[in-house]
Amino acid sequence: MANEAPKPNRQFGGELVIPVIAVIFTLYFFSTIWNSPWTAQVSAFFVGGVLILVCGLFFLRVFLSLRRGEGSLGFGNLFNHGDFTSGRIWLLATTTAYCVGIEYGGFTLTTFLYLACSMTILSGRRRLGLIAGMSATLALCGWAIFILAFDTRFPRGPFENFMKAVLANG
Repeated sequence: MANEAPKPNRQFGGELVIPVIAVIFTLYFFSTIWNSPWTAQVSAFFVGGVLILVCGLFFLRVFLSLRRGEGSLGFGNLFNHGDFTSGRIWLLATTTAYCVGIEYGGFTLTTFLYLACSMTILSGRRRLGLIAGMSATLALCGWAIFILAFDTRFPRGPFENFMKAVLANG
């Protein structure tokens, strides 16, 4: 098969960005929970351990592929035209806006907006009513579990303040 074109080498650099960031964040997260209750530590170490294990397996796979000469550590595939048409860039912008906006809008409202925007992007702007309903349901469930039931330190915003007043005054 002398006429067979050589297979282009895969560029693993772009694929390694998220796993490397995930491992760094997980290690940072581990360093912040030392003084937490043991149940929170167990849960955090379990989830973080699974994430590090999966990332480690991916790193091993990349290492073995590099050793076999099947790719390089190039970053040519990190961004391409498909990122704009598929919505990846908009998902990144939405996620960044959520991280910045949660302090101002509170957990419930910004979670609703984030979920609605993300699902709209991923669905190609189809079934907007279903998306709005699912986003509202998930945000309200998050509020009920994390803020109302567990009284976590998630940022409080207009919705949380309103609901606190309603629940306090019957």
